Amino acid sequence: MKNKIIFFISGMLMFSLSCQKGVNTTMKQAEILSQQVICKEPGRYIGWPSIAKAANGDILVVFSGDRDEHVCPYGKTQLVSSSDNGTTWSDPVTITDTPMDDRDAGIVIAADGTVIVSWFTLDIQPNGPWLSKHYTPELREKWQLTVDKISDAERKYWTVPGVTDNAGRGHWIRRSHDHGVTWDEPIQVTGNTPHGPILLSDTRLLMIGNDAYHRQARDSHVVFEESSDNGLTWRIISRFPMYLENGMEFNEPHIAEVEPGKLVALLRTGGAPEKMGGFLWQAESDDGGFTWSAPHITNVKGYPPHLLKLLTGELLVVYGYRWEPCAEKVCLSYDNGRHWDHENAITLSEAVNSDLGYPASIQLDDGRILTVFYQKETIEEKTSLMLVTWQLK
Repeated sequence: MKNKIIFFISGMLMFSLSCQKGVNTTMKQAEILSQQVICKEPGRYIGWPSIAKAANGDILVVFSGDRDEHVCPYGKTQLVSSSDNGTTWSDPVTITDTPMDDRDAGIVIAADGTVIVSWFTLDIQPNGPWLSKHYTPELREKWQLTVDKISDAERKYWTVPGVTDNAGRGHWIRRSHDHGVTWDEPIQVTGNTPHGPILLSDTRLLMIGNDAYHRQARDSHVVFEESSDNGLTWRIISRFPMYLENGMEFNEPHIAEVEPGKLVALLRTGGAPEKMGGFLWQAESDDGGFTWSAPHITNVKGYPPHLLKLLTGELLVVYGYRWEPCAEKVCLSYDNGRHWDHENAITLSEAVNSDLGYPASIQLDDGRILTVFYQKETIEEKTSLMLVTWQLK
């Protein structure tokens, strides 16, 4: 039945892990060519980057910057660019600064060269339970002064009430027709995911994301939205439940097209991580995203995922690994995601603590791979954006 997915949980963990041991023995290794800090805002927190190569050859990285902390009311969507394949980088430029916290920027280049950036706005509640647990009363009092200045009209425009259990939230994209210099007005969409949409071989844009975070009602969905006009309009073509019966949730997903019309999606899990051990889950589509298999657990441990089909045929996923030793990691599949070579996962960069991740990659025409991520350069500093240039051999 179209768009209907039946979830089978019992026995799934052992079956999925055991059936994926038959990894292709054509194993490759990574050669790290360089690692560099591409953006640091002294005394400020920055994070959650995404990367794309514009039609004019510039490499664009978008992220949430100029922040007090991991969660605060001040986040802005910012951009840095490189015109020499990642050797040197511009200073950060703010492209979106709403009255809300602007978070988790994604980026894709449409078939006509339009640059599309996605992000979400969050109406922070400084005295909510999570912030009260993690930040001092003095810092939260400072944030409250800023939040109190937001008008009802601004809240109504930038957020949808009840998208999360405790706060309003809005999901957005905006477009640039000059390679990221100027931007159209924001366009509201249904779902959101850290790294945004992808471009399919049929020139459609497709985004997998979460429509809401109703952790109490548990009626949220993972939705698939397509655009056939380079990001101007969007429509939902499929969905499945965000929550499973055991309390686990799917969030922060990403997709890749492994063959024309054949897609692989990987999803972060939350809500009951002790039951699933932090492993990514996977779903597949054979019809361009209109119908999907039931999600099943993989043997890749980490989150969240970013997928990339390489010029040489491998499917690559990069992800943050927040267990000791903390790192940015890569796992390869040699058969379009049927098996993942988790036993030979590659460490791209070790980290000083678990505040890291959201890596994303592009591949240059010469085969080099650029992976951007955020983490601390030293334990005393706030986070920076970093770039590893590497290749498979």
